[in-house]
Amino acid sequence: MLDWLKSNTAAAREKLATEVTKFRNREFMEAVVAGCALVAAADGSISSSEKQKMIGFIQNSNELKVFDLNEVIKAFTDICLKFEFDAEIGRAEALRTVCKLRGKDDAARLLVRVCCAIGNSDGNFDEGERAVCRSICAELGLNPGDFGL
Repeated sequence: MLDWLKSNTAAAREKLATEVTKFRNREFMEAVVAGCALVAAADGSISSSEKQKMIGFIQNSNELKVFDLNEVIKAFTDICLKFEFDAEIGRAEALRTVCKLRGKDDAARLLVRVCCAIGNSDGNFDEGERAVCRSICAELGLNPGDFGL
């Protein structure tokens, strides 16, 4: 999955966008935003530049443009504030939100694929970002190997 994602970024994004449209609901959007925040915080905090990068990604993302931009930005900002208050609280809250998709296999798998795409959005899907995606898989009861993690 990961090699395919790297070599076929445009095709992967288009496919993800099509799949995300099937799950256009608040619970899924909040889980995706929480996953975005977890990936952004992979280095221990979410910097201003990471916030700007994530907001830019959200605004330009085929995967997330099916959602109301103001709602996505508000949800992302809310979760970032929790990380700013305390990184562990932010992480726990983000994982709690992600876990709402546990048992909803198609949506959960899509969430992991979107998180992998976000981690790779700068062309460098580093080990910290991979580790976050593996922890998301664990929370969702998914096999990280299915995603090349």
